[in-house]
Formats: sequence, structure tokens, C-alpha cells
Amino acid sequence: MCGIVGYTGTNQASPFLLEGLQTLEYRGYDSAGVDILSPDGGLHGVKCAGRVATLVERCAQANLVGTCGIAHTRWATHGAPSDRNAHPHRDCSGTISLVHNGIIENFRELREELLANGHELVSDTDSEIIVHLVEESMQGPAKGDLLEAVRIATTRLQGSWALGVICTEQPGVLVCARKNSPLVITSDETGAYCASDITAIIGKSRHITQLEDGQLARLTPDGGIYVIGADGRHVPNPQTIDVSWSASEAKRGGYPDFMSKEVAEQPDAMTRLLANRLGDDGIVLDELNMTDEEVAAIDRIYIIACGTSWHVGLVAKEAIERWAKIPVSVEIASEFSYSSVLITEHTLCVVITQSGETADTLAAARRMKAMGCRVFSICNVIGCTAARESDGTIYVQAGPEICVASTKAYTSQMVASFLFALYLAHKNGNMGLDEVKEKYDALLEAPEAARTVLERSWQDRNAARAFQGRVSSLYLGRGVNATSAREGALKIKELSYLHAEAYPAGEMKHGSISMVEDGYPIVAVVPDDDTRAKMLSNIQEVKARGACVISVATDDDEDIAAQSDYVLWIPRMTEPMFNAIPAAVHLQLLARFVAVDRGRDVDKPRNLAKSVTVE
Repeated sequence: MCGIVGYTGTNQASPFLLEGLQTLEYRGYDSAGVDILSPDGGLHGVKCAGRVATLVERCAQANLVGTCGIAHTRWATHGAPSDRNAHPHRDCSGTISLVHNGIIENFRELREELLANGHELVSDTDSEIIVHLVEESMQGPAKGDLLEAVRIATTRLQGSWALGVICTEQPGVLVCARKNSPLVITSDETGAYCASDITAIIGKSRHITQLEDGQLARLTPDGGIYVIGADGRHVPNPQTIDVSWSASEAKRGGYPDFMSKEVAEQPDAMTRLLANRLGDDGIVLDELNMTDEEVAAIDRIYIIACGTSWHVGLVAKEAIERWAKIPVSVEIASEFSYSSVLITEHTLCVVITQSGETADTLAAARRMKAMGCRVFSICNVIGCTAARESDGTIYVQAGPEICVASTKAYTSQMVASFLFALYLAHKNGNMGLDEVKEKYDALLEAPEAARTVLERSWQDRNAARAFQGRVSSLYLGRGVNATSAREGALKIKELSYLHAEAYPAGEMKHGSISMVEDGYPIVAVVPDDDTRAKMLSNIQEVKARGACVISVATDDDEDIAAQSDYVLWIPRMTEPMFNAIPAAVHLQLLARFVAVDRGRDVDKPRNLAKSVTVE
């Protein structure tokens, strides 16, 4: 959630800062602001509730001039979305400006202390107290050194933070700090940059420096980057990564929205991930960083995830238990803190997260690691916190995903999970090499199956009519198709704000069938697998009660077509479990068309954020 952008250099700061905020809009926010160190030696800025577009208009009127500045999009946690609660925040003297992502857990005690010390606090936020702590440090032990002042201030904080700080007393200096909230920095010949997401700075350099938890950095106009640890000692070789994708990949490229672009990119993303994954000894998965003996000894797996990634976990459970015969528990990360955990020295924890920064997932992974469990991650963002804190990582290589609702990361995570399940099954002796090769060859069909579904998007366009004038819908499936139904229902809720419920079809008779009436839209995920016969009976049950049925079915299934008002056809897959991939593409397209019909912003649904970095 939230977005931070900062710059110091030789160019005017505001164009980059505002463009950076626009790039980060997908993260979710309700207010925005910018502060610039101006040539007259003062701070000049604008902030407002609402969209970045409003901020851009106000900045144009304010004519902000200066080559060093910070900007922010805020997601309200402490205090309502308003102009006064928007970032940046300033100290009492108006000489220090600060932006913050994260949550300060002890802010109430600090706030009372600051008020008692005579500070004037003008917002309801937890973030504002940080700038006043920096103010006290600047006037006291830091002796005017902004980097040291920020370091001292952070020692008082409990919680999570990514910070950008500027000060009139040190013109041109931009100080950054992070703990449990992402922040990346880079530089070029025109200066130095910081941001909460690589997408905001990838146009400046693909060589990215990542601050570790507790680290701080001083950025200077000549592009200088000086990193220190929480103890104040210089870090001479901070962690860096070279990003493989380009800035153009984070742009729409002629598509009407990012969602349609990212849906269309799924075949290529899956192809990249599948390339060279079969060797002489089975699936190549060196990322796991375990010996064959350690893999063969795995006796239980905990999969931890949120939202769409949790659905991937449910699919992974089906594949791992069926092929590798290993018991799997799939846990919702936000509930995991309240769960009893039973582990042995051979238990593996797998975290699935698109951004790699999801706070609940990271907290659960840290709990497992503290208990002595090996942690493996499946994620999309190179160098993310989940990857850095895991013992091994599969990067799904889907490229930047800007639309809040996940599409290409979801299907790529599924492919990664299937590869992982095959790897485990072969290493523990439950699947021979010939069968592994057979399954892998079947998985290679997935990109072309997705491409075929994209060519049939007119089917989804037609089926979207079933939702016109409706306020609710029901998604049904059995086995792995029940998970596809869950994901489809989540997509239509995220994008169109139309209520949707997903049920294992056999459970429908235990309550949800009472909702069915004439014209009620029901999406049935019913490919040709071992659940098809039972699903056909369920479809007949709801048709008898007047439902409008949209079926996701295998090509040429005339019995399903006869019972359906609309059919979203998928190609026949050699391995039935892999039907989940082309089915997902149809359900994504359907949700998008319904949302567009209802006038929704499919890239930035209300109240949602791409990276949920607070618990």
C-alpha cells in the first residue's frame, strides 16, 4: 500500500515525482502530496485528498521549482483521507519534510510525549510523529546531520517504515530508511532516486540498490548513495540487483488498460517459466537449495498465502498430495498467527506472494523460520523481502503486474506450483522419470491453451450480458475446479463490485441454492475430468430453478452446452488438473467485461491495493 518517490539531482524534481506517483497508483491510495526544496531555501509543496490527477493540476498552478523533493500516495490507516492527513508531513519549524509507508505501533505513546515536549501536531496520522522525532534529533544528538537524525529517530519506533526525508538545512540531501516496508534506490548521471517500487525508477536505471531492514541511505545530487546500518556503521557493499524487464513493460503499450495487457501476456510469461525445466534427472528446480535427501525426507508442507495467491496454494495442495503424497496444509496468512503449528525437522514452509512484500505472509514466514522450519517462496518481484528471507525462491518471471487484480502472476504461480509438485514427486520416489516427462509435456500445452482462450474472448464478451442488472452471482466447481470458481468469484468482486460467492458444487444444496431465481447468473467450471458427471447434475439443478448458466467447458462437450446459456470453451488438456490455467484466463476476461460494462476502473478498483504491506 502507499507509494514513495524521491529525487535529488540536477533536473527539476516535480516532473519525475509526479510521474512516479502515477506509476505507483496501482498500489492503492486515497490522498497524495509532494514537497520540493526550492531555490529560495524553503519547502514548497502541495497535498490533497483524492487522485494523483488532482495533485498534478494543483502542482501546475503552484509552479513548484527545485531539484530535490519527495512525494507520496497515502492509504489511510490512522486518520481519515484528507488534505491535512496527506503526506508529506513537516516538523514544527517547517524545515524538515517526511513521507512514510508502514505502521508505527507505538505512535500513541510517542505522540503524547511529543505533545508534552511542546510539539504542535496538525494531523491524525501515526506518520507525523516521525518528523518531529527527527526534529528533536537534529537539534540534539545528531547535531544537524540529517542521516544521523533519522537513524536516531528510528530507534524510537516500533512497527514498519519506509521513509524519505529532506531538510532545508541540508539542501540536496535526501535520506531514506526502511524496516519491514519496501524501498529501493538507484542513480544515474542526473542524480539519485528512491521509490517504494521498482516500477517508479526502472526508467532511470535497471541497476537497483535494495535497502535491508534497519538500513538507511543518504542520496546526493551527484548520484551519490551512502548506506549505513541501524548501528550507524557504513555499509560499503549494499545489496543490488539488475532488473531484467524494461520501463516499457510497465506501460500499457496500446491496450485499453493494464489488465487487458497483462491477461494477453500470460502465454509468454508461462513459456518463460517453463523453458529448460526438464533435465536428465527430472524437473530442474535448483532454486529450492535442498539436497535430494532433504527433499525426499519432507514429511509435511505448510503453504501460506493471501487472496489470489491462497487460491494458488489450494491448487498446489491438490497437485502435491496427488503426485508427491505429502500432506499439505494451506493457510490464510492473516489467520496463521492464531493457528497451532505442528512441525518436524522435515517440515517445509512454502509462501506464495506476488509482490513478496505482503505483511501477513512475511509475518507467517518469519514465525515458521523462528520455529526452525525451512522456508521456500514463490513470487514475482525480484529481490523482494520474501525472496531475501527465504531459503530458496522460484521467481515466476511474469514481469511487472500493474493492474491491482492479479492475472499473469496467478497463472504463472500455478505453473511454478505444478513444477514444484512434479519435482517433489520424483525426488521422493512417488513418480518415475517417464511420468514426470509426460506431465511436463502436458504442462507445456498451457501457454497455447491460454492463447486459444484469448482468441475466444468474444465468448466472455457475450457472457457478460448475463450479469446486467444483477447484484449477485454464484460460482461452482468441484475438486481443483472449485478453486478456479473461488478465483473467478474473487475477480468479479474485485473488478465490478458485484457480489459473487464461490462454492464447491456439492455444497450448494446446503444453503446457497436458496438464492437461485429466474435469470440468476451462475458460473460453472466444468471441464472434462472426473468431476464432470456430478457437475452436470448440479447444472441441471440450478437450470430447473431458472438460473442463467455460464459454463467453462472442454471443447465440443455437447451435453454441457445443452444445459448452458453461455459456454466459455477451453481446449482439451492432456492432464485434467491443468484445466485450471485456461479456465482462469476465461474467468479473468469475463470479470473484466462485466466490470467495463458497469463503468469500473479495472486497473484500480476502489479500496484495494496491489501490495498489502500492513497487517
